[in-house]
Amino acid sequence: MADLHRVLVLAGGLSPEHEVSVRSGLRVAESLRRLDVEVQTADVDAALLGRLAADPPQAVFPVLHGAPGEDGAIREVLETSGVPYVGARPDACRAAFSKPIAKSLVAAEGVAVPRGVTLPKTAFRDLGARELVDRIAAALGLPLFVKPDQGGSAFGAAPASTTDELSNALVSSFAYGDTAMVEERIDGTEIAVGVLDTGDGPVALPPVEIVPDGGVYDYSARYTAGRTEFFAPARLDAAAARAAMDAALTAHRALGLRDLSRTDMIVEPSGRVVFLEANVAPGMTETSLFPMALQAAGMDFGITCRELAHQALLRG
Repeated sequence: MADLHRVLVLAGGLSPEHEVSVRSGLRVAESLRRLDVEVQTADVDAALLGRLAADPPQAVFPVLHGAPGEDGAIREVLETSGVPYVGARPDACRAAFSKPIAKSLVAAEGVAVPRGVTLPKTAFRDLGARELVDRIAAALGLPLFVKPDQGGSAFGAAPASTTDELSNALVSSFAYGDTAMVEERIDGTEIAVGVLDTGDGPVALPPVEIVPDGGVYDYSARYTAGRTEFFAPARLDAAAARAAMDAALTAHRALGLRDLSRTDMIVEPSGRVVFLEANVAPGMTETSLFPMALQAAGMDFGITCRELAHQALLRG
């Protein structure tokens, strides 16, 4: 069995999530170094291909959030370069990165999803923004939640309790992408469930409950210490916790994911679990949910990262 000695951590990128990715990458790199793994870090730039060719690592650990880290592009580059890497393959990344596609695939497996519509910016331009906003509000009812069809860290995502707020939320969403999802706002306990597979099949980690101080888990609430209270494990009864873990495993499999993922959901007071989205490159910062779930499961973050990198090496 090949031993793991050298890992390249990819972090940064050109997406709005650059800063979070850098912080995630530093934490992964430092944790691996503490286990005597030689770690190099790199961004996605013109020097990357030459670096991979001249001095190929044993495995790459991509910690890139947003495009091109989660849309499959970098995974395609790594595959064509013959370099093993941690995480989902390109086709699975593309399915998960497109929130409408992911929602459809997961719903087809019996997991509840919010009612909603997905529309491009051109529809509002061509059909009349005010008329279309009124029609959406009448069809789905208020309050609603708006988010770009791609991307993460809550960029361009906002709640809307009135048609004016809906209009403003759409403008914000279109600043981050040309297509917006408008969904019914689900009330309940907001949770994230990580899934980990280090060789024996995917296993759901304990759900992590998210309680932001302003009621909305936006960028500031995600990455500012003290802005959000977390409970790991979540304060759910046993049946709801099991249902959430099962839903995360279903999403992981339905999207064809590999190694690790994080599924965001809401548990309604009735216990019904509603899928929101899945992430192929979960955040790894000090306020990120996947590491919290590992800790709640009694697992060491650094050892888990090393096992994932070693598994990638063994895949070749």
